Amino acid sequence: MRSLEEIRQEIDRLSERRAEVLHDLSLGHDDKLAAEHQRLEEEIASLWEEQRMTRATIRFGDRDEIIQRARHDERLSRAA
Repeated sequence: MRSLEEIRQEIDRLSERRAEVLHDLSLGHDDKLAAEHQRLEEEIASLWEEQRMTRATIRFGDRDEIIQRARHDERLSRAA
């Protein structure tokens, strides 16, 4: 798992490149630049999702462990 700082730096780097691509696209349409813009948008969205998941893991713990505890608690409450 990457740190929040690493994810933020990657988002910043890709956002700067996206701004450059958008500027170049504003000068005239280019299929290659349009495809790069779409790829950058998808990568940035993925990084934001990774950041949300990392924050949740830091705050609440590992997702799999939480699910395992919940299932265990559910079994105990059914047995009682």
